[in-house]
Amino acid sequence: MAKSALKLTDESLLGQPITLNNCDREPIHIPGLIQPYGFLLCLDEQSRRVVQASANTLTLLGMAPETLIGAGLGTLLEPEQLVEVERVWTKLGPDGRLLGIRLGRVTGQPAYKLILHRYDGLLWVEGEPVADTSVSAIDLPALNVSLGRLLTAESVLECCQVTAQQVRAITGFDRVAIYRFAPDDSGEVIAEDVREDLPPWLGMHYPATDIPKQARAMYLKNWLRFIPNARYAPVPLVPTVVPGASRPPDMTYSVLRSVSPIHLEYLHNLGSEATMTISLIQEGRLWGMVTCHHQSPRLVSYELRDLCQFLGKTVSALLKSKEQQDEQAYRLRIREAQVRLFDLVATQTNFMDGLHRFTPNLLDVLDCGGAAICFGGEIITMGHTPKPRQIEEVVEWLRDNNSNDVFVTDSYAQLNPAGKAIRGTASGILAVALAREAGEYILWFRPEQLQTVTWAGRNEKNQTTADGQIFLSPRQSFEAWKQTVEETSAPWLPLEIEAAKEIRLHISDIRLKVFNELQAKALNLARLNAELERSNDELDSFAYVASHDLKEPLRGIHNYSLFLLEDYADQLDAEGVSKLQTLVRLSQRMESLIESLLQLSRVGRVELALDAVNLNDALADILDLLHPRLEQTQTTVTVPSPLPTVRGSRTSIHEVFNNLLTNALRYNNHVKKQVTIGVAPPEIRGPKGTGNPTDFTVIYVQDNGIGIDPKHHENIFKIFKRLHAQDKYGGGTGAGLAIARKMVEKHGGELWVDSTIGKGATFYFSIPNNL
Repeated sequence: MAKSALKLTDESLLGQPITLNNCDREPIHIPGLIQPYGFLLCLDEQSRRVVQASANTLTLLGMAPETLIGAGLGTLLEPEQLVEVERVWTKLGPDGRLLGIRLGRVTGQPAYKLILHRYDGLLWVEGEPVADTSVSAIDLPALNVSLGRLLTAESVLECCQVTAQQVRAITGFDRVAIYRFAPDDSGEVIAEDVREDLPPWLGMHYPATDIPKQARAMYLKNWLRFIPNARYAPVPLVPTVVPGASRPPDMTYSVLRSVSPIHLEYLHNLGSEATMTISLIQEGRLWGMVTCHHQSPRLVSYELRDLCQFLGKTVSALLKSKEQQDEQAYRLRIREAQVRLFDLVATQTNFMDGLHRFTPNLLDVLDCGGAAICFGGEIITMGHTPKPRQIEEVVEWLRDNNSNDVFVTDSYAQLNPAGKAIRGTASGILAVALAREAGEYILWFRPEQLQTVTWAGRNEKNQTTADGQIFLSPRQSFEAWKQTVEETSAPWLPLEIEAAKEIRLHISDIRLKVFNELQAKALNLARLNAELERSNDELDSFAYVASHDLKEPLRGIHNYSLFLLEDYADQLDAEGVSKLQTLVRLSQRMESLIESLLQLSRVGRVELALDAVNLNDALADILDLLHPRLEQTQTTVTVPSPLPTVRGSRTSIHEVFNNLLTNALRYNNHVKKQVTIGVAPPEIRGPKGTGNPTDFTVIYVQDNGIGIDPKHHENIFKIFKRLHAQDKYGGGTGAGLAIARKMVEKHGGELWVDSTIGKGATFYFSIPNNL
């Protein structure tokens, strides 16, 4: 049956085989054929005489088409019925009008309903038998509830699902599916009501080639197309072309018009024996289709089909508002995610953490497969993304090929051939530049559509006719569609692009704020450092001048006190002599303090003369200087292994050794005192980290003295700070450790102590190696 239909259609295409390349040119609006479940009469608009009749009138009406041609409707209708038809003629247009009248002059035949319309200079009379399906009555209360649900539906999907359920309830079809067209005219099933034992189609896709261009044009004109038996043999018009005409009549609005044999073959491959489609039209554009399928032939009455068409038109009128609701809901979801994301960004010390470490993150803001942050030399990924190296290559390409702050594509591979390797995760890319030259971007990725869609006919095999011609099938149309969408993702919506821009601007504002704060802190710190340096310079200058200028009058006081004791002691009583002796002692101590202050200020003022210093020689010089005291105090100094050569000031290093050894001798109450001097192991580090074996040598001076409470470990390095009375442990000014630390720090090293009371003390100092 399909072959004969194909042959007739081939003749209308001048013998060309129907292929994917020319099926868009098949003249399906003028087939000269009808479906055989009814009959068709075409009447001249002026004479009201039949000029064409379907070849099956003899079977259905008992009258041959040749008998009807040239006759009026009075051959079939009673006079009063003719009057009723004439009243209708004057108001008719392309839309069909049902007349519930019987053919009064036809006896012994099934009951038919007449459907009338006016088009292409003809009056069309189509006879359709009364349906014998179980579903025949209109359930108005249920319809009222459904219309209410359509009006209150909060989304396009909900609205379409209600429609699918209601159309199936009205018609009794096994399956009612609604699919929406994409910008490339392919379709996706977005709602379905199906018999429980049948596999679902929800989410499946249909290529654009499944509905040729001329079929789309007819769906825009004629809202409903019905095929009660897809295995029918088409019936021709007699004659096919009226004498004097150049073509068969235009059957665009005919209920019985025979469909393309390609479409019938398509239905066979889908396992559909009866079908009905209702157009969903938005602002003159075919938005989608309500498609009904049954696994056996099914005749649904014109009245119920008309009701389904009413539902289709109602849904079409609601589509724009439902899409606006969907867009607003998505916009609101994006906005809420943005607000929460911005709050997280604002509360993190590192604002980038707020973009990926919590929920919501960048992946939650937009509908996408994955996202990535390229910032500060790092690549942070979320969801399904290309590998880090591949993302780096994308960023490099963006830097070289895109000068804008925002980049959008749904087919990166078409712009950059290297994109083929990542099309599974990143056919579509939406990127915003944070710092383009530095390669800092935020990117969102969408996978290739072919990775995410299921197609209804994908497993169908190609079919061929006996003469070797490939017969069109769902599989073939899928392959054609596949070529148009490979390496392409779902498109990015304008509101998604706007959201990405807002995120970029927000991050730019935060970065600018952080930069300004850092600038302010840097300026403030620079000012404080300058003030501190000036203050230190002034303090050093004051200490130097004060100590230098004070030494001369103090020396005079000391000398004159000695003169008085030598020359006038015999003229003073004991109390006077004692006071002069005290004055001499105090002046000596004052001179020691001034000398210490002068030495400390000199350390800060004088630049070091650095040289290679052999620590063994430096230590030997100090031990030779202290030899008398070492013998007097019974102190043993041990050096376990030779000391290294370092880079420093010989004088300063002498002073450090002298201070540390003097303290080791002084603060020791053992009869036999022990001091060990050596190189600390590599793991010993100063509080500030000096002691790296490649940069610094750490020297230790360890004694078995009285020890120091840890709470005083820092206090002992403060100038003139003493932890005991002046007359204990040999006196001292309390400036030695302060001077030693400043000398070590002048070298870039550190001086610190490790000690507890009663267990001796170990002083460490780090000094640069001789590099």
